Amino acid sequence: MNTFAPHRPLKLGTRNSPLAMAQAEEARGALMAAHPGLVVELVPVLASGDKVLDRPLAELGGKALWTKELDLWLLGGEIDLAVHSLKDVETLRPAEITIAAVLPREDVRDVLVGAASLADLPPGSRIGTSAPRRAAQALHLRPDCRVVGIRGNVQTRLAKLAAGEADVTLLAMAGLNRLGRSDVGTPLDPLAWLPAPGQGAIAIECRTGDQPVRDLLAAIDHDPSHLAVRAERALLAALGGNCHSPVAVLSTWQGELLMLEAALFSPDGADKVAAAHSFLPGDTTAPPQLAARLLAGASAAITMHFDPPDGI
Repeated sequence: MNTFAPHRPLKLGTRNSPLAMAQAEEARGALMAAHPGLVVELVPVLASGDKVLDRPLAELGGKALWTKELDLWLLGGEIDLAVHSLKDVETLRPAEITIAAVLPREDVRDVLVGAASLADLPPGSRIGTSAPRRAAQALHLRPDCRVVGIRGNVQTRLAKLAAGEADVTLLAMAGLNRLGRSDVGTPLDPLAWLPAPGQGAIAIECRTGDQPVRDLLAAIDHDPSHLAVRAERALLAALGGNCHSPVAVLSTWQGELLMLEAALFSPDGADKVAAAHSFLPGDTTAPPQLAARLLAGASAAITMHFDPPDGI
């Protein structure tokens, strides 16, 4: 297996979208600050998910479209590590690849662009999104509106909004902040409008057996953020959620406890079930217990979009 040797640059793979490159620069800066003298080289790749923008992600193969090229380069030794928006990383990853570091989590909120609030929208307004979670939450709050599909990076979606393809759209506050566009839109209350699992977090992956790189990444791993998003991903795994599943979740620290809050929806927003659970971060039974509570209280219109492992 290829491992990193200190006599050469550390190769950091990333998608080549503007936001992905900004995140890669953040990761590179953290590594070089933690390890003076370390040289980190960015290696961009055009991900499959960036090539086709006229169809929903779920129709094209799901979140793997953001990771598969980087996975191949990582496993083949062309790069030493890869940086991702954690919300775009599949819940179940190859055993040969490890999320070795999570940077300090950014703002988790979604931002509404085009109106001051969902309540302000005229009846019949078009809400531009291709995310099942955002679509279902929007329709739950405003069933009189309709959802139209919009995909692409931040600039693409803003351009489509400006061109009149939708009346409003939704973006992640974290991405806007990282692009220097914090002036765009109105942030939504994250407890009334829960984000996606892992939203706002940057994950850095490496080969599981590459201990030298794992040691380098350990120095920049932000433990509170890593524990919080690990709980969210554990809940998603226990639910058997996928890119078609309208699921929203947020973990927050309350002293030494993690509070995990989640909501499941039917795709049309008509049905919703929500629950919360607080626990010590080392309690691996807590997320599956919350998943079981949610699924037990959910309607068939919701549960048909989840495939939990046996025993949940």
